[in-house]
Amino acid sequence: MEGELGWLALSLAPGIGYKTFHRLLGRFGSPGQVFTSRRSELKEIPGLKKKTIDAIKSSALRETAQKEMIRLRSLGIQIIQWGTEKYPNYLSNISDPPPLLYLKGTLLPEDERAVAVVGSRQASAYGLSVCQKICKELAWHGWTVVSGMARGIDSAAHRGALEGGGRTLAVWGTGLDVVYPTENLALSQEIAASGAILSEFPLGTPPEPGNFPVRNRIISGLSLGVTVVEATVRSGSLITARMALDQGRQVFAVPGPIGRPTVEGSHRLIKEGAKLVESAEDIIEDLLPMVDRKLHREIKTLPIGEEPELNEKERQLWELLGMDPLHIDAIARAVDLALAETAEILLNLEIKGLIKQLPGTFFVREFYG
Repeated sequence: MEGELGWLALSLAPGIGYKTFHRLLGRFGSPGQVFTSRRSELKEIPGLKKKTIDAIKSSALRETAQKEMIRLRSLGIQIIQWGTEKYPNYLSNISDPPPLLYLKGTLLPEDERAVAVVGSRQASAYGLSVCQKICKELAWHGWTVVSGMARGIDSAAHRGALEGGGRTLAVWGTGLDVVYPTENLALSQEIAASGAILSEFPLGTPPEPGNFPVRNRIISGLSLGVTVVEATVRSGSLITARMALDQGRQVFAVPGPIGRPTVEGSHRLIKEGAKLVESAEDIIEDLLPMVDRKLHREIKTLPIGEEPELNEKERQLWELLGMDPLHIDAIARAVDLALAETAEILLNLEIKGLIKQLPGTFFVREFYG
């Protein structure tokens, strides 16, 4: 079996992980050569079990791969083989690149100008707001944001990039037909339309816990640097940061309020040498010299520092709000206004994109400009 079908078939063989796949490529040169090899040659490969050899030598694997290829095409999913022109350049050079990537959406040359942004699934309103701000700024400056589409910071990273009109890539720990978490279905569709979703796992792969640390090497491998926004000391985001260092990537971390468990991991990274980040510019100034000149583009600028046009009462409420959520009752008391009038002013500020309502009628300021 040659071409895409051979790559797909070998990846679907039982007992073939990315390490064994590369071991076979190193010995035989291509999946096609693996399938035409003798059993005695396959037995010489360390760790290759009898059931795997039997599968490689059977006709059933070809039939399975053919059916899978039809299904992939019906879902609009491509497969990209390691070593081909379409394969992401930075990812191809890590020590353990996935032999096969499933892709929905598009990869562009400018996606090499990428930053990974990861963090806690149980993020605070502060962390979510800062994350979206930074990722929106990155998008405005023409950088692709890479993350894992998990709850919390990952989802905020993708949304920030989309709000900035930029590109974003989501790396899944499931098959591309298994949306996880399920509430991110609409977000996954937006990402595929404005970038890509990728996975090394075949269709039907469920969200097993062991998949996510494995996929983290792809998140960091696609990027020039990894930014951690809110992470506990046991967070998977720290695994991504360690992988980034192993891959020679830059590591950045966003500080947070002292005493919150969700920032202890981020602060530890800063103590260990990660660059402290307060804005997208802190990331870009370190990474821009690493970008191929042909991928440079004119820098867009956010209207940072511009004063919003507000009436007296709107400005009073807007200046009261910060990154810590305030309940509408507390806001009304602080500005000495009736609850109904306060709600109306808050709605006007939300329409103008200056504040955001959280569940339970809590409000925070949007730090986008």
